[in-house]
Amino acid sequence: MDYSTATTTAAANGYSSPRDSSFPSSFTKFNSALTAGLLNPMSPPPPPAMLDKTRSSPTLFEMMASEADSIGKVPVQIQNGVLQSPSSSSSSSSAAATAARTTNVSHLVVSAQDKQALAMQRISDLLVVRSPGNQFNDPNSSDVKLTLSSKDGISITMCVHRQILVAHSRFFAMKLSDRWSKQQLPPSSSPYIVEISDCDDVEVYIETLMLMYCRDLRKKMMRNDVSRVLGILKVSAAIGFDAGVLSCLEYLEAAPWSEDEEYRIASLLSELHLENVGATEVLRRVSVEASNGNNGSNGGSNDEVLLNLLHIVLEGKDEKARRDMKTLVSKMLRENSSGNDLRKESLYLACDGCLHKLKRQFLQAAESDLENVDQIARQADNLHWILDILIDRQIAEDFIVMWASLSELSDVHGKVPVVHRFEISRVTARIFVGIGKGQILTPKEVRCLLLRNWLTPFYDDFGWMRRASKGLDRYLIEDGLSNTILTLPLAWQQEFFLAWFDRFLNSNEDCPNIQRGFEVWWRRAFWRRKEQSQDPARLRVTASATDNS
Repeated sequence: MDYSTATTTAAANGYSSPRDSSFPSSFTKFNSALTAGLLNPMSPPPPPAMLDKTRSSPTLFEMMASEADSIGKVPVQIQNGVLQSPSSSSSSSSAAATAARTTNVSHLVVSAQDKQALAMQRISDLLVVRSPGNQFNDPNSSDVKLTLSSKDGISITMCVHRQILVAHSRFFAMKLSDRWSKQQLPPSSSPYIVEISDCDDVEVYIETLMLMYCRDLRKKMMRNDVSRVLGILKVSAAIGFDAGVLSCLEYLEAAPWSEDEEYRIASLLSELHLENVGATEVLRRVSVEASNGNNGSNGGSNDEVLLNLLHIVLEGKDEKARRDMKTLVSKMLRENSSGNDLRKESLYLACDGCLHKLKRQFLQAAESDLENVDQIARQADNLHWILDILIDRQIAEDFIVMWASLSELSDVHGKVPVVHRFEISRVTARIFVGIGKGQILTPKEVRCLLLRNWLTPFYDDFGWMRRASKGLDRYLIEDGLSNTILTLPLAWQQEFFLAWFDRFLNSNEDCPNIQRGFEVWWRRAFWRRKEQSQDPARLRVTASATDNS
């Protein structure tokens, strides 16, 4: 922002038009050609001299291009709230340019000009309308003429008061106090001229100056939105208008924000470094560090809050609300890629609680005690949800070890009615998908134990699970199971694939189809084995030939 002063009013007045009096000549030639019949296909050919002369004039496209280049470069000026017209010396040129612009200029250029015209109209209204007793832009009592100009050619001159500027702004106090005392202007002399150029937004700058004349800044600020207040805050901080800065911060602390505004507010406050004048209070809404005084002790608090949320969801009464909140919490945890908001121990603590309840209810149901049997499906669903979170955070290995070791449940699995137990197999299916996609990496002994304990119960429940679970992706689960078996040594693969082959032939619809995995095992076991058996023979022949040589 450039600052300059002058002692004459001539510095604040007058812009010469960029179009001189010779501009309409090309337009006149065009009209002459039209009148002479050169553009009429029914008229006789023109004389050669006239034709050569006409061709030397600019084409219609050239006239449009030159006109488009000139639009937007005309500086627009307001004097004391009145939009100034171009000088009389260029009035005829402006009229001709207006006519050419009406017929020849594209809509895009006109739209840019209209946008500037609307901005000028708002500024003009802003300068003219003021409450009774307000001396802002009062030419009779002012002693300073302040000119604001922007990069896009807008120039505004207004009448302000040195005493008010110096009292409210450190910037104006520094620039005006010494110069004013040295100059000692007599009462009859011209007002002091101040010019500020390259303003980002002249309209916002004017509103900031108007606040210096306002007694109730808070009431005035309530008429603006967050975007406008941010602009006023930036100007207030730049000119050292402390009352304006505080009013903007009070507004931002109390007003609601959108997500886009939240980002802009945090960025601007960080850029302006206003922590000592109330910015910290504004940022408490979005910053944990600001709320805790930057003491770095919020890690445990975050973990406690999230763990409490998990327990509320796990123990909720309304099933629909529980499903909705599970989706919401999962989404929020997934968006935090750092994973430092919830400790691994806290997740497994919640998991242990669900698993303990599941084991108790499942063993009771196996003994024909069906009281609270619905807890089996509920706790299995909770474990499925926690397992998703663990897989997203790549810390599910301990869960697989724990689940694979639950032989006490898998042994009595067949004693519990399938309608109550099939949700458990959804947990097993999720593990198969995780291992099959490489999301869970465990030792082969753990994978084999998982299959030995839970594969048969999974087969038993597959039909029910497929029919009763909405949105179940059968093909995803079948691929996961195939890949899980294929990660084992070849001899163990044979055991599980042959068992599946026998079961599939006897219960087609109620058994997962892992034919693709079976084919892979078959090729590994027979085709490649045959190739490997031939390789040593070739090696021996080569070795013998080498010895004989």
